[in-house]
Amino acid sequence: MTSTAEKATKLQELHAASELLLVVNVWDAITAKVVAETPGTKALATASHGIAASRGYEDGENIPRDLMIAEVGLIAKVAGDLPVTADLEAGYGDPGGTVARAIDVGIVGANLEDQVKPLADAVKAVEAAVAAAESAGVDFVLNARTDAFLKAGDRDPEAVLADAIERGKAYLDAGASNFFVPGKLDETQVGRLVEALGERRVNLIGIPGSIPLKRAQELGVARVSYGPWSQNVALTALEDLATDVYAGGGLPEGTRKLN
Repeated sequence: MTSTAEKATKLQELHAASELLLVVNVWDAITAKVVAETPGTKALATASHGIAASRGYEDGENIPRDLMIAEVGLIAKVAGDLPVTADLEAGYGDPGGTVARAIDVGIVGANLEDQVKPLADAVKAVEAAVAAAESAGVDFVLNARTDAFLKAGDRDPEAVLADAIERGKAYLDAGASNFFVPGKLDETQVGRLVEALGERRVNLIGIPGSIPLKRAQELGVARVSYGPWSQNVALTALEDLATDVYAGGGLPEGTRKLN
């Protein structure tokens, strides 16, 4: 069995590699099993939104931390030798303690969002998370996330980009492994982020209308994940099945038994 420290090192290597790392987010044991057993999977990522929604909670740290840690730990167990990075939101008011607990259950990377808090406060959160990982002796992949684009509102796009770059530099200087910029970014914005922060340091989310994966790799992006969208794909299929059944149809052709 691969150790937690070995999985962390592997996840760091996957982010630094020239090949774009693709992670399809999961939200429970069975989705983790299905994705883990899919050829081509190199790592797993959890989605806080997906875990919370599947248990009746709104996103935004409404699910109790104990429950979130238990769920990501179960996913890490199901993943076996594959490294797992977890979405730990903003750290539940205790980023260092939350990362330490995640490592204890086998997690080797995490998203930590800034919620566009004052930069000094956001940097302190990153530093606390990094210190917790160092204390655990794990080369943890801290994916520091900015919500600058998600919460841009009617701000000037140039100002938003400048803010994101400033935050990215500060989080990387504080010890974060990568910088996560969710939102619908165009190729120019992505290119400027990579130019300012370095190749294989910027991570993106795949959403409807996002740049093609091939271009993301060409631009030097490290990783693309799918957040709540993988769950939306599954729920769309479920809703379509219910609609078809009520109309007199049945299971779609090609349905496979995966559990």
